[in-house]
Amino acid sequence: MIRTEALDRLPVRTAVPALRRALDDRGVAVLCAPPGTGKTTLVPLVLAGLTGEGPVRRVVVAEPRRIAARAAARRMAWLLGEQPGGRIGFTVRGERVVGRDTVVEVVTTGVLLQRLQRDQELAGVDAVIIDECHERHLDADTVAAFLLDVREAIRPDLRLVAASATTDAEGWARLLGDAPVIEAQGVSHPVEVLWAPPARPVKPPHGMRVDPALLTHVAATVRRALGERAGDVLCFLPGVGEIGRVAGQLAGVDAEVLQVHGRAPAAVQDAVLAGSSGGRRVVLATSVAESSLTVPGVRVVVDSGLAREPRTDHARGLSALTTVRASQAAGRQRAGRAGREAPGAVYRCWDQAEDGRLARFPSPEIKVADLAAFALQAACWGDPDASSLALLDPPPAGAMGAAREVLEAIGAVDGGGRVTERGVRMSGLGLHPRLARALLDGAREVGARRAAEVVALLSEEPPREYGDDLAAALRTARRGQDGYAARWKQEVRRLSSSLGSGSPGTGKGGSDDAAVGLVAALAFPERVARARGDGAFLMASGTGAELRDSSRLRSAPWLAVAVADRPSHAASARVRLAAVTDESTALLASGHLRVRGEEVRWVDGEVVARAVDRLGAVELAVRPLKQPDPELVRGALMEGLRREGLGLLRWTRDSEQLRLRLAFLHRVLGAPWPDVSDGALLAETGAWLEPELSRARRRAELGRIDAGQALRRLLPWATGEAARLDELAPERIEVPSGSRIRVEYGGEQPVLAVKLQELFGMGETPRVAGVPVLVHLLSPAGRPAAVTADLASFWRDGYKAVRAELRGRYPKHPWPEDPATVPATRFTSARLKRS
Repeated sequence: MIRTEALDRLPVRTAVPALRRALDDRGVAVLCAPPGTGKTTLVPLVLAGLTGEGPVRRVVVAEPRRIAARAAARRMAWLLGEQPGGRIGFTVRGERVVGRDTVVEVVTTGVLLQRLQRDQELAGVDAVIIDECHERHLDADTVAAFLLDVREAIRPDLRLVAASATTDAEGWARLLGDAPVIEAQGVSHPVEVLWAPPARPVKPPHGMRVDPALLTHVAATVRRALGERAGDVLCFLPGVGEIGRVAGQLAGVDAEVLQVHGRAPAAVQDAVLAGSSGGRRVVLATSVAESSLTVPGVRVVVDSGLAREPRTDHARGLSALTTVRASQAAGRQRAGRAGREAPGAVYRCWDQAEDGRLARFPSPEIKVADLAAFALQAACWGDPDASSLALLDPPPAGAMGAAREVLEAIGAVDGGGRVTERGVRMSGLGLHPRLARALLDGAREVGARRAAEVVALLSEEPPREYGDDLAAALRTARRGQDGYAARWKQEVRRLSSSLGSGSPGTGKGGSDDAAVGLVAALAFPERVARARGDGAFLMASGTGAELRDSSRLRSAPWLAVAVADRPSHAASARVRLAAVTDESTALLASGHLRVRGEEVRWVDGEVVARAVDRLGAVELAVRPLKQPDPELVRGALMEGLRREGLGLLRWTRDSEQLRLRLAFLHRVLGAPWPDVSDGALLAETGAWLEPELSRARRRAELGRIDAGQALRRLLPWATGEAARLDELAPERIEVPSGSRIRVEYGGEQPVLAVKLQELFGMGETPRVAGVPVLVHLLSPAGRPAAVTADLASFWRDGYKAVRAELRGRYPKHPWPEDPATVPATRFTSARLKRS
């Protein structure tokens, strides 16, 4: 029996007529409805004709998470007075509950992607609803792009609804061809915001790590909320580990503590979503509870302010979830959970002043995630570079390039990016391409069952209590009775089935440890790592890796690293899950990274020439080269010059002065006088350092190259200007005393430092290349007395004061009242008389 009264209470009902008209007129629409309005449950029933309005149509609802898909199907079935498997069904990875009469099927976006690859027409489906599209999960963005292709090419009758829990719908409306935006008003109650920052500063999150002090504070805030407010408490935390730690600190509270996340057993999920049976509850949840699920009875929200987002370090081959500050949009969604059924309150575990500095929205996954799976989906769709897909944000070129390299290395695409038969099979396995490669190639080496067991471990990281040894985790999962072990066994069955009974290698033997190491290495070939001692390893990617002091893997000669993260401040990655392996296995799995050849490099200030056999960055064998390739030697010497500078050459005082003179002329006159800056000289070594550079073999021979002689090759000989060097920028200037004084060209103006008496009779300031020199007037002892760029002005205005001071200090020297009337001299008055 249909629960009409419950259906009529759903606020989204008022928006249904406008939604129907939009779909009848345009076939596409964006539906904005706050959480709890019924957009996920009533709208599919109405569009399917199951509420008595309109013809019966088949509707597929795509949810971002398995827990949300199951919950939505159960809720819709309950509204119809049925159980899932009748007119309402659901399909998630490893679980399918549908029947002959199923009209509305709730699936994860990943399942819908697989279905679209098998059947682009979506035969028999009349409408698709992409729910929670505002979360910007990569699978949802991809599904939308594929469905728009389908509508344009072969199914213009297919109806498409993008459903969002926020009003930020303009982008989706544009993507769907200026689709109508239908808004439904929610019935929301006021939510009081209480700012509850920790009393003492806590460390910001990095990688997967969250400061334990913050988790202790969150637990204390939950206790405070239980004491100050009525109703159930919903606490948002970034991940499963943090949920477990906070749950442990809430032992003894007068409430039932429940944990909700993607890995929670179905029975626990059902208990949370069914509501309280009497006592108070504390529900510790990840972001799955922000918008995808309704948790009855909640009047208080405690928000840690943290979330998990994917991040990829393409250069190091590391991709993992990382802890970030939750966005302002996420904060609003979380707070709204407290006002769904009655007035409520939210305790925010950060300072109010920080709130305005938070990101407005979460990062679209396409901008930050590993794109290998997306790139394979696009290649299977026939658009390898995704340039024709209708996406809100284009995939970053660098991330797509890295993804293409991965896919080509594992044989999923060819050199042109087109999908291979092997790639099509990988795509259909419902795994990341790396894990699909490990499953297919691992089955051939260690047998289908064991390959499936290891890949199932890699596809969902085991709980921390399983330890960091992947082989030990396998044995724990086999005998385990916990929720993770149950899901693992179900996934093993699915993967074994996908390989088929005739899969090659099914009967192969060997130890579990060897099998685990091989399959993990096949999945992550860049992460095979050789020991460097004391628990440190070097991965083939070039990144260092370190184990915990307590790890039993520390004595392994080689590791296949499955999970690692690298904090922003750390030089090495931290290994969280790995398997012992050996060199032969590493070579088997990572053979495409093996390189043999000559290496001539600048190392620790010298040219080092070696014949090297390496696996990525890991050196397998090395021997010195007696006759290295001269071009490679030249390249190494160039590397040394770039690193350590041109000071490796022989610079005399004259050559340094020549360089300064040329730099002055280039600055003042420009071409044809050459640029002699470090960058310019290093870019033009062929023009001035040859043939000496090509003859050199080591650092010492660089030091024998006369830099001044080499610089003269850059003078503008062809134009004849080179002959004017001494005229335009003379090395010395003759002064009235007859002395030839060196000009210093290191500053903004050339400098002439000369004893004042040697300039008697010189009325005007000397110039070089039209620039007046800066005259440093010195005492008879060579000490500074005055500085001027205008001698005439000095004789007129400054000389009297300088003369008065110097006459008293140097009485034996001539100090005429009018310096223009006496000859310039270097000597004392007595010496002048004798001469």
